Amino acid sequence: MNNNEGKGELEAGKVDCNETLEIENIEVDLILEAIWRRFGYDFRNYSKNSLTRRLNTMIQDIDEKKLSGLIPKILYEKNFLPTILHHLTIQVSEMFRDPLFYKSLRENVIPILKTWPIIRIWCAGCATGEEAYSLAIVLQEEGVYQRCLIYATDVNEEGLRQAIEGIYPIKKMREYSENYHKSDGKGSLNDYFSANYGSAIMDQSLKKNIVFSTHNLVSDSVFTEASMIFCRNVMIYFNQKLKDSVMDTFAESLSAGGFLSLGSKENLIGCRAKERFSEFDPKNKIFRKKFGEVTNG
Repeated sequence: MNNNEGKGELEAGKVDCNETLEIENIEVDLILEAIWRRFGYDFRNYSKNSLTRRLNTMIQDIDEKKLSGLIPKILYEKNFLPTILHHLTIQVSEMFRDPLFYKSLRENVIPILKTWPIIRIWCAGCATGEEAYSLAIVLQEEGVYQRCLIYATDVNEEGLRQAIEGIYPIKKMREYSENYHKSDGKGSLNDYFSANYGSAIMDQSLKKNIVFSTHNLVSDSVFTEASMIFCRNVMIYFNQKLKDSVMDTFAESLSAGGFLSLGSKENLIGCRAKERFSEFDPKNKIFRKKFGEVTNG
């Protein structure tokens, strides 16, 4: 084989690789369109790379050979929706994740919220509920939980069921306890759950002011007039168009002077609602809605 022949084979291989990628992109687009039109769940503005990885994991889990093989299941199997949501929505959470954020919450945000007669907090994308319970613990230790109402929402009903139950693997509590102490917890995390046969059951007192509910950030509008919104480590999976839409919803949902908390890798850069917020604690990704802004919720 001469060098030109070898070059031709390499170029052919490159074309094949590009064609495979293009076919995969078409398959993903068709799958997302089918989900939207069949079930009303819109993933079309999620990060394409992240969705492609999750869809490939899905076909492996259900023993399907090609991505396009999902389309008949979406169209004709009514009970396939839970499988879709299980794979495409992120249900990864932990208690007191990013402890320094919770420390700042205790020291800088709650003293301001204490001056408000009623404190409404929206945990958007609460997954399996660990963040909502972490927040309840902080509010209780800071003496304001009686005046608080936490709305914890997610699109995934399976995750919400676990959140409502408040039952987690006991083996995770050691890691959560370390996070709790780093966040300047005032006691022991053990005070807030009971252990039973390898599970940690969150104390009922934490649930009394938490309302768990389904809400779709992609398609649903303003949820409540909130003093603070938690949406941490959710928007990293959205493209810019969807980020803009969600940030507009948050800006409309927050009271003037209300707080917005994002994840450690998230920010307002490039969002059209950026000018409606000021940086309150940029290191811990806490922002504050500017005064003079009107809430329409």
